[in-house]
Amino acid sequence: MTSSPFTRRALLRALCAAPAALGLRQPGRYETGIELVTVTASVTDAEGRLVTDLAQDEFQVYEDGVLQRVTQFTRERVPVSLAVLLDVSESMVGARLADARDALNRFLFELLHEDDEYALIVFNHRPTVAASWSSDRAAILPALEALRGWGGTAIHDAVAASIPLLRRRNRQRGAAVIISDGADTASDISLRDLRARLVQADAFVYAIGIDRDDPRASRTRINPYALRQITDDTGGYTEIVRDSSELGPATARIADELNKQYTLGYPPPRGPDGKFHSIRVRVTRPGHRVRARRGYVAEREKE
Repeated sequence: MTSSPFTRRALLRALCAAPAALGLRQPGRYETGIELVTVTASVTDAEGRLVTDLAQDEFQVYEDGVLQRVTQFTRERVPVSLAVLLDVSESMVGARLADARDALNRFLFELLHEDDEYALIVFNHRPTVAASWSSDRAAILPALEALRGWGGTAIHDAVAASIPLLRRRNRQRGAAVIISDGADTASDISLRDLRARLVQADAFVYAIGIDRDDPRASRTRINPYALRQITDDTGGYTEIVRDSSELGPATARIADELNKQYTLGYPPPRGPDGKFHSIRVRVTRPGHRVRARRGYVAEREKE
């Protein structure tokens, strides 16, 4: 690989076809010859609207507080691997699961792109991979149609189960969407341990919480703070809706963001030292806000 920057169009083709050929950092691992750390960024203006017309020189990327030289950049859409983590606990029985099924059908197969791939993890008191990576609608639909609700809620365990999938994804960008109507009541992994592990996924994590207006369920109502602890460090966000009928618009907003992100790359200032390195992305245009992952682990090569 030469050190001269690629054009945006050439970078897009290479990102879609073979990230390793560019020396891009692969999800969750740091391999010999890796020459770029890649960062996906979403940018919004003061009114919260997505901004899509920024140029490379308007971005600044800092690693461990030190400004880095961005050598690769595109605002063209890069294919994404999207994992859906769907709560199928007892409280989701009936209209909530039906609304979730309808929202996901449109989200995956109408609002995203045919080059993307999807996986489905369903969870109650334990997570199950209902469908692994596929771009084939016929492979995902049966899993959506088979949804049944019962049991408790293990959100943290479901997110932990998604990490190996995201590390083995086939697209450069990664994302996960959690849909749940309750607080975690059954996970084995703690929130603290999950956050430490999640940095390995190199993926935006979004959460849509359905806040059940039912005083009898007050002990297990959705916990926005806990969800934000999962999503915010990854560059994603948490949205709370009042009814499952709002899942369609909420997933449409996530799709819009995934369709309008920037991809940046910079040479890593250090080798694979096995340590966590913070990342901060900002733009010079006033009044604009950037969301991106807040760090990565420069993993050592396996013997």
